[in-house]
Amino acid sequence: MKKASRPKARKRPSKARPAALPEGNLRVIYSAGQLQKRVRELAAQVNRDYQGKTLHVVGILENCFLFMADLVRNLKMPVICHFIKAEVHDSSAGTLAVREIMYTPKVDASGRDILLVDGILQSGVTLDHLVRYILGQKPSSVRVAALIEKAEEKKVDVRTEYLGFRTTAKFLVGYGLGLQEKYRNLPYVAQIIPRQEARAAA
Repeated sequence: MKKASRPKARKRPSKARPAALPEGNLRVIYSAGQLQKRVRELAAQVNRDYQGKTLHVVGILENCFLFMADLVRNLKMPVICHFIKAEVHDSSAGTLAVREIMYTPKVDASGRDILLVDGILQSGVTLDHLVRYILGQKPSSVRVAALIEKAEEKKVDVRTEYLGFRTTAKFLVGYGLGLQEKYRNLPYVAQIIPRQEARAAA
């Protein structure tokens, strides 16, 4: 008479690294928990500064969308959300290079409290242009919130009243940041590691 075989124990999933890591070429810089904690801290600052006011939050696409969504859900005052996209056109006038930056759709900032939200601040050129454009409409106030600032890459000294993190890491993706429109859905921010470096570290 054959003995009944015992059912095989199920293997527990490994917790060594996030399951979403594609081919092991991402290094997590800011975990989902770190991001959510920092967003709550920034929201607390915004709540204190704009208590009793209506705040117009203007998200700069596409990098802002997850950061802005989590930020506004933690705000206590009335919030009106807007989204704009920067369109850069390069041309030349003789030997002079000309760059034109336009924002669509247009946002009416006159007499309003404006909070500009971006996912990542690098050179600062486009954001500085946007701040000047908003100021030209005579808002009640205009401030900037950025999730990540790359201080070493800044060419323009744009002031960020609400800043999540400063980093020197390159090729960041996740939490709204993308590469060729991929990885924006990741719940953390990670650095893409070149394949040759990933193989050398293995």
